[in-house]
Amino acid sequence: MASQVYLLILRILVSVVGVIGNVVLIQSILRLARFKTFEIFLLGLAFSNVEEILIVDIYDIVVHQLSWMEISAWWCRLLKFLTVLGEIGSIAFTVLISIYRYQKLRDAERRVSQPILMDDGRAAYGFCGSSVLFALALAVPTFVTNLDGHMGNLTRRTSCPPDFFQCPRGNCPLLNRLYKYLFILLCNLLPLLIVTWTSCLIIRVLIGQQKAVHARQTAQPGLQAQTRSRRFRQSTVSILVAMAVFQVDWTLYLVLHLTSSPYTFAAWSEMEFFITTSYTTISPYVYGVGNNLFSFKALRCTG
Repeated sequence: MASQVYLLILRILVSVVGVIGNVVLIQSILRLARFKTFEIFLLGLAFSNVEEILIVDIYDIVVHQLSWMEISAWWCRLLKFLTVLGEIGSIAFTVLISIYRYQKLRDAERRVSQPILMDDGRAAYGFCGSSVLFALALAVPTFVTNLDGHMGNLTRRTSCPPDFFQCPRGNCPLLNRLYKYLFILLCNLLPLLIVTWTSCLIIRVLIGQQKAVHARQTAQPGLQAQTRSRRFRQSTVSILVAMAVFQVDWTLYLVLHLTSSPYTFAAWSEMEFFITTSYTTISPYVYGVGNNLFSFKALRCTG
């Protein structure tokens, strides 16, 4: 009983820290005079993070703390839908950020300050809209895989099962199995590979350009150019740190889903919570500090 109380307190602390970080990041971005593509993607990520943290908490309270209450099937489906929507949105915007930063960094000497495709405002909002549509498309099946009657005794303890896919190994319908592995492939494995690949490319470009950047600053020791280069490098390093957290989290998520089950592993829900919310909690602070977006004014407003 004591361990459950400690876990609940820890979950609340993680959620509060995550919500504050993302809200401060949102307020700091909204205070900017104009949005660039990076800020647009970061804003989408922060909103997705807040939505995911809040809905995950509500869903877990319904599943575990209020399991004695009869929750309607519609509300259960809606909570599942919103949880998956926030999770996929956070992943999709992370992928956009990693691809965008690599494109900005690649061949910087040749392009100088010329914009790339994703720098265009309409294109940036188009990518954001595509990410939201992608999240919606892969969250909608949660309305379909709930009430097919195959769960039996596994769902008698609660009206809202902890497994989004309702796919126990001994009795997993084809539709549920297809959704589960399609979700893992498109929303976890593929983004993980993209983020890992772009991170490696960014690191390679940074190492290759280190001497060239130093030589250019020596030949043109302008304070403004040095400051701009230093800020861009600091921003890139912060993105790499956030990508590393993303890679660790979603690798653990894949291992959890492929090697264990919420029906046989008692701490499965707690493990999934801390894995999925650690990135959404840590990333706003990494992005905000690394890109000089956090402001004391936003902190005062939040407090």
